[in-house]
Amino acid sequence: MENDTINEVIAEKLKSQIKGVVVMQMDSTYHEDRKLYNGMIQKYPKAIVKCANVADVINTVNFCRENGLVTAIRSGGHNGAGLGSCNDGIVIDLSLMKGIRIDPDKKTAWVEAGCLLGEVDSATSVFGLAVPSGIFSTTGVGGLTLGGGLGYLTRKYGLTIDNLLEADMVLADGSNITVNEHEHPDLFWAIRGGGGNFGVVTSFLFQLHPVSEVYAGPIFWEANKAKQVMQFFRDYMKTAPNDMYGFFTLMIIPASEPFPKELWNKNVCAIVWNYTGEIEKANEIFKPIREFVTPVLDFAGPIVYKNLQSMFDAVYPHGFHWYWKADYLNEISDEAIEENIRYGTAIPTSLSQTHIYPIDGLAASIPKDATAWNYRNAKYAQVIVAVDPSQDKMGKAIEWCKSFWEAIHPHSAGGAYSNFMMEEGQERVKASYGNNYNRLVEVKSKYDPDNFFRVNQNIEPARKEALSL
Repeated sequence: MENDTINEVIAEKLKSQIKGVVVMQMDSTYHEDRKLYNGMIQKYPKAIVKCANVADVINTVNFCRENGLVTAIRSGGHNGAGLGSCNDGIVIDLSLMKGIRIDPDKKTAWVEAGCLLGEVDSATSVFGLAVPSGIFSTTGVGGLTLGGGLGYLTRKYGLTIDNLLEADMVLADGSNITVNEHEHPDLFWAIRGGGGNFGVVTSFLFQLHPVSEVYAGPIFWEANKAKQVMQFFRDYMKTAPNDMYGFFTLMIIPASEPFPKELWNKNVCAIVWNYTGEIEKANEIFKPIREFVTPVLDFAGPIVYKNLQSMFDAVYPHGFHWYWKADYLNEISDEAIEENIRYGTAIPTSLSQTHIYPIDGLAASIPKDATAWNYRNAKYAQVIVAVDPSQDKMGKAIEWCKSFWEAIHPHSAGGAYSNFMMEEGQERVKASYGNNYNRLVEVKSKYDPDNFFRVNQNIEPARKEALSL
């Protein structure tokens, strides 16, 4: 189709098929609607199709396939690399599809793919239940789940994909199917960690778990105590019960409430905890944590789980500029600790930081070939983020992020959590799926042989060259 006629065709034909909203480049809302969570990524699709239902998704997939249009899928738009959008193509935006249905007896949640984590948490918390997910309530359910789903309940209840019972999908040929352990089990295996490579997931069915009030929050130490804190964190988590979760961070204290002014803009280290055991035992459990080195700030205490999930939302609003680098770690060696301290106490912007997330506990007990998510034997996932509200400071911040990663990477397990990756090339994608990659290629070749779904951390189908963007 010629470029000079595509806008007219979309406006007339595609709009006639869609119950939702088709946003064109000439529309007044276009520039607002095209924005992604990562303000550093600027993409300009020909149209954004805000689907109201599955029929809209089917019609849009068929239209894009028939007209050879690049197609991106967006749930929450949180992807660091901006893979929820594209240039000169069509964005299938699922943000209007927000249905949630809770079955408190079966402890399940049916969730449409346009939901954000906070919306799911609000629905499940009424019943004292939760689905394991991430650490920002503004994250989209779709992208988080398909990439794996690390968060505060990983050690207790596993990854988000470990709690996925089934999903409804629209495939590249426009067909609508349900996948689970019995229906299309190969595809169900692949979407649990394989990202958006295989189709548009329009809804998920999750297993829920009893989670209501927890004892959680960050505890901060001075930056000059970082070595002791990292060593404590490493050793403590090896024997900690699965009820205890904590991720380590090197960061700068924000210059805002509720932080005391005397700590504003100070370099610190912290562990953000989540204890899901008996609240009355929490003070005893936390005693060694508070006593090995005296903290400068202690926010850990009883909190409703959904409030823990949204604790950091205000610090990182939509539209800041982000650059990510990541690795899996088998161990936090003394050498890796030294490199973390070297770079983590020289942070170039106030919001840049590094996190080290444990991925042991229940998540590690699941065989590495049970889902597409390969690094079950890794103990941690580390991410380094360069962040600032302004583009002006990002050059220096990105240089710091890359240098930090280059220093840490020799201590890594090889790949990285796909939800923490920028666009880093095919070899990096292969490394992140490890021994599961060839099986993913087989599934991709079966369900999407022409690589229609390629705006992602792409798994190229066999026997055909992947289409260039």
